Amino acid sequence: MGERKVVCYIAQSLDGYIADKEETLDWLLDVEMEGDAGYGEFIDTVDTVLLGRRTYEWVMAHEGGKFPYADQRSYVFTSRPKEDEGQIAFTSEDPASVVKKLKQQPGGTIWPVGGSLLLESLLQEDLIDEFIISIAPVTLGGGIPLFQKAQRRLDFTLESVGQDGQIAQVHYVRQRN
Repeated sequence: MGERKVVCYIAQSLDGYIADKEETLDWLLDVEMEGDAGYGEFIDTVDTVLLGRRTYEWVMAHEGGKFPYADQRSYVFTSRPKEDEGQIAFTSEDPASVVKKLKQQPGGTIWPVGGSLLLESLLQEDLIDEFIISIAPVTLGGGIPLFQKAQRRLDFTLESVGQDGQIAQVHYVRQRN
């Protein structure tokens, strides 16, 4: 069995933001789609979810307090950890350290749901194996960018390009020597 993959499946605006200036995803709900952009197929491979605290709080508020990833082991990275809740671990441990340990254990896909600071820390340590980015045809003019300031070059290969309604989706795989 090979090493587990870290796959970033995420949506962004045409100008590169994953959340608007109010830190919401409401803009994404207005985009015309014909299906689920492969989400159902993707989530079936995921057994571990990674979230920053702000993303976790947004998800909980948006889902009326019901955590949508209850079937997956989840890690919420926060400077103010609290007692674990079921499958959810609240930790102040460095995300890269957690992912390095997880990649050595048997299991399915590791999904960093967000946010961009979490993704940046994983990119710094070259821990992202794939990006599946759904691009919405809207510009936000500001907000939370998908990519923070890159500290290093990482090369990816285009695996596929798809469309779901007005969403364009690109799938990139990390080139490793």
